[in-house]
Amino acid sequence: MTQAEPAGARLLELVAVMSRLRRECPWDAKQTHESLAPHLLEESFEALEALESGDPEALREELGDVLLQVMFHAEVASERTDGTGYTIDDVADGIADKLVRRHPHVFADVTVSGADEVKQNWDAIKAAERAAKGGGPGSVLDGVPFGQPALALAAQLQRRAERAGVPPELAGRGSTADPADTGTPPSEIGAELFALVARARAAGLDPELELRTAARAYRDQVRAWEQEQRA
Repeated sequence: MTQAEPAGARLLELVAVMSRLRRECPWDAKQTHESLAPHLLEESFEALEALESGDPEALREELGDVLLQVMFHAEVASERTDGTGYTIDDVADGIADKLVRRHPHVFADVTVSGADEVKQNWDAIKAAERAAKGGGPGSVLDGVPFGQPALALAAQLQRRAERAGVPPELAGRGSTADPADTGTPPSEIGAELFALVARARAAGLDPELELRTAARAYRDQVRAWEQEQRA
């Protein structure tokens, strides 16, 4: 009876495969961080679609594609000789250190009352890290990626603000805000959409996933209608 491989052992094979592809495959060899960027986004969305489908095998496969993108970017970075390079080990080391640092209730002697306090501690530790890097307190909204889908962006902004104690009614002030204070104000529809995100979150729902569910239902209705027209 052979001894079972330790968790993560197959990742070493993936590193070796990626390194060889980078050396010997013409397509892989010419890729850059910039050329790979669309694939990182695309594979993430495909993994989300697999998750929503409820197919565990499809999700496993798509997670592999996401992992490939991480490996690929790290391999590209490892080839730099200007002092800015890093390896997949550096990537893993960085996230492991971050997880240990931001979970003092697991890896140190901090006691928490539940998940809510874990989030509060996480935000406090993150803010301290940000201040140490930039020399200032910054904002709770620092680091929110504005390139993400708008509904997801609105939800993340509201989550961050809520955890910082920002009054929830601010989420409904978009249509009446003073342009001198906020820049270009949203349209009435934009403000209503932002407020609808707050309403969804108050109901314990993810607005992005809810809209995706509604979109899939609409797709099915259109396909049924098309079949009826062909009958």
